Amino acid sequence: MASSPSTRPSTPPTIWSARGRHLGPAAQDALRLSLRQRKDSRAIDDYLELPEAEGAQESAFEARWRVAETVTVRARLTVEHGSGTGQDWVLVAEADAPWDQRWPSPAAMFWPQDPDATWDHDAATGLRLRDINPLPSDDKAVRSLLRDAAGDGWSIHVVVHEAMTTDQRGRAPLAGMLPPGLRHRVVEHRAVPSQLRVVNWALREHDVQVPRGGAVVLPGTPAPSGYDAGDFAVRSVFLDGSEPAELIHAVTRFAALPRPLPEGAEEALTALREDWRLLTLEEELARERQLVAMYAEALEAMTKSRDLYREAAEQAHAALAAYRESAAEAVPEPRPEPSADAPTSPLQQLTRTFERLKGTARTRRAAAEEQPETSDRH
Repeated sequence: MASSPSTRPSTPPTIWSARGRHLGPAAQDALRLSLRQRKDSRAIDDYLELPEAEGAQESAFEARWRVAETVTVRARLTVEHGSGTGQDWVLVAEADAPWDQRWPSPAAMFWPQDPDATWDHDAATGLRLRDINPLPSDDKAVRSLLRDAAGDGWSIHVVVHEAMTTDQRGRAPLAGMLPPGLRHRVVEHRAVPSQLRVVNWALREHDVQVPRGGAVVLPGTPAPSGYDAGDFAVRSVFLDGSEPAELIHAVTRFAALPRPLPEGAEEALTALREDWRLLTLEEELARERQLVAMYAEALEAMTKSRDLYREAAEQAHAALAAYRESAAEAVPEPRPEPSADAPTSPLQQLTRTFERLKGTARTRRAAAEEQPETSDRH
């Protein structure tokens, strides 16, 4: 069961995360080629494709590089096994210091950066991460799309309204003007002049409105702590090829807000921290020392447990022996039965004499009663 927003842990300040979709089934091949090129050019220190267990539903890749000369970044990307329509991927990176959006995007370290690459699609809406995405012409489709965008917890969705039809200069994507760390986390939605009413009608259920000729950053789900739609709405965006500084500032401020980890990110972060395989020699030695210390502690605990068990068993045997001894002392000895040859007391002898005398008297009386009958017959 997925964690509810109220129970999800907050995103650590050292973490960068993104989720997307690669169109087509060859994502693993694109990753292998790109990572090999990054290592050859020394953009990354090393990478590793993890061996897959039998029946695995995804592939995992790890990479390590340095930013700001001394800060190490460790990143792990998982990609679902292919289908004809696309493969979803999740990328989580952690630095040794709080994340700076001016650092290179981890997605750029894993994926090819040519314009025709097909990995840069938002998983919630299917739209491009590095390009402009015009809203559908159908009103119901607009509402459905913006509902998905407002409910996304991974990407940052920005809705821009064109006050008038733009020329080629106004077709420059916002992503290319953002700090590198945000270029693969932002989805730009464009509404033509006639769509302002339907856009605000669709966003009303999320308590968000787009100013005419302006833009707004959608809250996502769950909304970051401290989000207020008015603070992230830009009144005017000049689509003339110039840098929209106010909009860039709004997106950057939004990305810095504390927020819970999006659904599925907690598991990805746990795998990055606990199942990390791409170790340096020093890290391997440290891990071996840690394992030795852990085994030593376990052995010591087993030894103590064995000694305690032996001591408890000895105490139990001693207690049982003491109980048996005390029980034997408490039982009274049986009285011996008098034997036939045992001497009798004077009282017993007198009683027996009286019984013999009474028996003799009865015998004589019976004989005297029978004698007259015998004389009469003669």
